[in-house]
Amino acid sequence: MKRHHERIRVPYGPRQMYDLVMDVPLYPTFIPWCEALRIITDQRVDGSGEMVADMVVGYKVFREKFRSHVTGWRGENDQEAPTILVRYQDGPLRDLTNAWRFEPHEDGGCTIDFTLEFAFKNMFMQMAAQQLVDKAFSRMAQAFITRADALYGKKA
Repeated sequence: MKRHHERIRVPYGPRQMYDLVMDVPLYPTFIPWCEALRIITDQRVDGSGEMVADMVVGYKVFREKFRSHVTGWRGENDQEAPTILVRYQDGPLRDLTNAWRFEPHEDGGCTIDFTLEFAFKNMFMQMAAQQLVDKAFSRMAQAFITRADALYGKKA
């Protein structure tokens, strides 16, 4: 299983970033390689809860559908760190899990703690993915930050 861990400091609050990441239906509008998304079930209340979604990802000649179960907890107050856990249900992988934690800072910003673990069913795909995961994550992280800039106003 391949593991990738990243910590990124952003000038946006934990709940702002949590809300942006949990706005899954909008992913095709700003996430690279996300071609389509469909919510299967949505049991969120006040931003927390669970959903199941199908995402179609395309890259060059590859086009695959992934079904994931997403659990989010927005937190009770601004001092708590909202969290999101995504568990893979169906698609070309053997396993996929990613976890987000949005740690608050005194200045109103937060640190995004992100962990991704994945394993392909196909060893050729696993080897190819291992070569690209760091670059792909960097591009996706930038897409979330650019989206935050657009939604909340670019901060220095």
